[in-house]
Amino acid sequence: MSKLDGKIALVTGASSGIGYGIARELAAEGASLIITARTAEKLSQNAEELSKAGTAVLVIPADVSDEAQVQEIFRQTMERFGRLDLLVNNAGVFDGGPVDELSVEAWDRVMATNLRGPFLCTREAMRIMKAQRGGRIINIGSISAQRVRPNSAAYSTSKHGLWGLTQVTALEGREFGITCGCLHPGNVEVERLAQARRENGEPVMTTDTIAQAAVAMATLPPNVNMLEAIVLPIDQLYLGRG
Repeated sequence: MSKLDGKIALVTGASSGIGYGIARELAAEGASLIITARTAEKLSQNAEELSKAGTAVLVIPADVSDEAQVQEIFRQTMERFGRLDLLVNNAGVFDGGPVDELSVEAWDRVMATNLRGPFLCTREAMRIMKAQRGGRIINIGSISAQRVRPNSAAYSTSKHGLWGLTQVTALEGREFGITCGCLHPGNVEVERLAQARRENGEPVMTTDTIAQAAVAMATLPPNVNMLEAIVLPIDQLYLGRG
């Protein structure tokens, strides 16, 4: 018997990269899935692959920064499955530059996806999980929530905020059997960064590696929470960014 047999899991930003890697690992452990992202075509391709292995998959293209679209994700989830056991807030974007050159539009775009989105999804998940007296939420943060880099004001601030949201959610959820933890990845070989990191000689992990860490958090006993985890290549600059 797999560790997540009978469980229902929702993964945002599941069209590629870390999100799809997590979805695959959850499916391998027996979970039924709701996958969402803005790219409908890619989501459908991923669902087809997951379904071939026998996974029940609901595809919902959506922008998690939009309240009405988030509400629709959770409405369809309950209509199809009747419960939600796991939410993975993975959707995220990066936009950077020196603080004195950063546009308000870039700042707002990052905050909308990286912080407003997890808040909206967490709010809807908490309503469901409180009623069913249990559930787990995993937020995908970043080591930038702990050790910042230059030219990352919007991204680093959003991930610091996500860590704050994680702690409040864990505190408010515990009397209802709801856990919430934050997984901070280091360099991951995702499509948008892979080439640059190879050229710079930066150490990277595969998406499968970080997905395994997420599944380790997801498969803990329901009375146990991994509040925070940092996973990074052993030779990546991190402590004091050195």
